[in-house]
Amino acid sequence: MNLIEQSEEFVSNLLKDNLSNLYSYHNFNHTFSVVNAVKELCKKEDVEGDDKELLLVAAWFHDTGYTKGYENHELESTKIAADFLREKGKSDEFIANVSKLIMVTVKEYIPKTHLEKIMKDADYAHLVGVEYEVTCELLRLELKNTHNVLFSNAEWAKENLNFLLNKHRFYTDHALKKWQPLKEKNLILVQKRIDKQEKKAAEKMKEENAKKDKVEKPDRGVDTLFRVTLGNHTRLSGIADSKANILLSVNAIIISIALSTIIPKLDSPKNAHLVIPTFIMLMSSVVTIIFAILSTRPKVTTGVFTREDIEAKKINLLFFGNFYKMPLEEYDWAMNEMMKDRDYLYSTMIKDLYYLGIVLQRKYNLLRIAYNLFMFGIIITVISFIIAFKGVGA
Repeated sequence: MNLIEQSEEFVSNLLKDNLSNLYSYHNFNHTFSVVNAVKELCKKEDVEGDDKELLLVAAWFHDTGYTKGYENHELESTKIAADFLREKGKSDEFIANVSKLIMVTVKEYIPKTHLEKIMKDADYAHLVGVEYEVTCELLRLELKNTHNVLFSNAEWAKENLNFLLNKHRFYTDHALKKWQPLKEKNLILVQKRIDKQEKKAAEKMKEENAKKDKVEKPDRGVDTLFRVTLGNHTRLSGIADSKANILLSVNAIIISIALSTIIPKLDSPKNAHLVIPTFIMLMSSVVTIIFAILSTRPKVTTGVFTREDIEAKKINLLFFGNFYKMPLEEYDWAMNEMMKDRDYLYSTMIKDLYYLGIVLQRKYNLLRIAYNLFMFGIIITVISFIIAFKGVGA
């Protein structure tokens, strides 16, 4: 077994037994791909013999330092390689040359010799692979697991684009000729991904703005709320008017009967006992009629407003009593001004409902008094008639 095969066996076992599973990118698969890239470049760049052996040993050992941790892993890799090569009886010069090639993989290092350029290009061979996107995701996962560095999809795509455009270059003739076009294809894929993400973000922003605009416009649920509440107010007002009309009709009939049948008989002395009961009946009916009329009596305001009132948002344009004396042109202008201002529109509708409620409260209070008067008036009238007839009988 030659030195290359021995290196492969040693590194395979070392990474299998000692490398953390958190390293989803810098693992045996990456090492193996770098070794294959070195072989390809050596063949195309006419590198053979001892130089090729140096490169392949360095390729096998270049990431073994990750078994000790991320910090200074290149330096740790040279230590592991040196210990292994000493056991194999390699010279200090050979070990020093392997160590130099391992240190070429430091991110910021710029290669100088031909062998260093091969090593540098091989370490970034994944940039030209058909599985470039998968490899990038493995590196992203590794950064998350080992360094707690999180990238969004957009941030990671831009990071990759920046690296491909500004932070990486190939050095060997073969890589520049054959690998650079493949790298540019992957660069185009990254750019397309960014464009797609930006388009998606723009569409999402557009949807959010549309939703926001929809929320800011009169909502259907709010319209329904106002419509139902206004309908309830109107029905309650109609019921109140019907109740008042019943009281008016009943008491008018009572008064008519009293005037036509009872009062003409009060002139006779023998009917003197009916005066007080009749008076009580008539008075209760009259007072009931008065309160019933008060509950239905409309209250009309001036019917005039000014432009200053509209600009100050003081006028409720939904109530006819505020505009019935105004010219159509002024009312049309005022309504358009109100409809332009969502807050003014909703405020006006709320005021309209509120004042309708106040009117209803007044109506029902007066009706309650009218019904109480009617009820107690009937009771007292009946009692007074009973007492009157008993007095006559005695």
